[in-house]
Amino acid sequence: MVNHLQQLIGEFLEHLEIEKGRSQLTIRNYGSYLKYFLTWAKAKDPSQVTANLIRQYRLALARKQNPRGGTLSTATQNYYLIALRTFLKYLAKRDIPALAAEKIELAKIPERQIAFLEGDDLERLIKAPIELDQEQIIKLRDKAILELLFSAGLRVSELTSLKRDDVNLKKDEFSIKGKGSKWRVVFISNQAKYWLKKYLEARTDVDPALFVRHDRGHKIADLRGQHADKRGISVNLRNNQRESALGENRLTPRSIQRLVKKYAKLAGITKKITTHTLRHSFATDLLTGGADLRAVQELLGHKNITTTQVYTHVTNKRLKEVYQAFHDKKRSG
Repeated sequence: MVNHLQQLIGEFLEHLEIEKGRSQLTIRNYGSYLKYFLTWAKAKDPSQVTANLIRQYRLALARKQNPRGGTLSTATQNYYLIALRTFLKYLAKRDIPALAAEKIELAKIPERQIAFLEGDDLERLIKAPIELDQEQIIKLRDKAILELLFSAGLRVSELTSLKRDDVNLKKDEFSIKGKGSKWRVVFISNQAKYWLKKYLEARTDVDPALFVRHDRGHKIADLRGQHADKRGISVNLRNNQRESALGENRLTPRSIQRLVKKYAKLAGITKKITTHTLRHSFATDLLTGGADLRAVQELLGHKNITTTQVYTHVTNKRLKEVYQAFHDKKRSG
């Protein structure tokens, strides 16, 4: 018997790719979450997805172990439920009888405290690549990366997707495609432009990626488009081979995360620092300087203002300062 539910999930994933234009990462994640639901539920038809089944599924998710041996976080459990809920909305649009998506409520996530850097900690981190004894090209690259992350508030995936042609150093802005294939304008500081220019001037390769590896193990054998075969004969690289080699030289999100962690340690910063910490620091710096939450939402590329409201630690502080500066000054006490 054909599993009708499995077939519909396949069509849903195609819908995300074609009609919705979602990224391959999003499609892969949704596919993984829904595959887990199918395996657990053993359901073959949408009619078998009932409110009682969802209640049992939520219990199973709460007890599911993560790779480290603990249980899934509330946020991760919600990812599984969001995938299922989005799938049910898709079925409703196709007039396929199924459980209403709104019947699936997400678990309430405790208010999180975001990590950000400011003052001396931020300066020490961004200066760390230049002060470390390493190849000049790596100093310039890593300095440019840290400056750009803080200057533009980029996600690490956005940073690694950049090509040289994407950034015009004669201007202080460029466009970036973020989550949900949504385009936005980002701005870069004079410091970021300065270090990017120095880094690109020091590059001798022709890789189109903005940030590439420079260690010997990952260098392209011959950037003039030639390589030696097994007999030592020099032959021309075919275009597709050359493009493949160039693509492999691009820095990955994981490698960027590692270098941020390395420089945080060298800077003597004890708390956990990630690339997202610099994005948080970017937003915090804007709000502290007087930017409103809506403007920060646009600069970060958040779809909803509720996502940006995690920075209320800053706005709350400013409200207190306004209150203390202006409230009840006429009363003598």
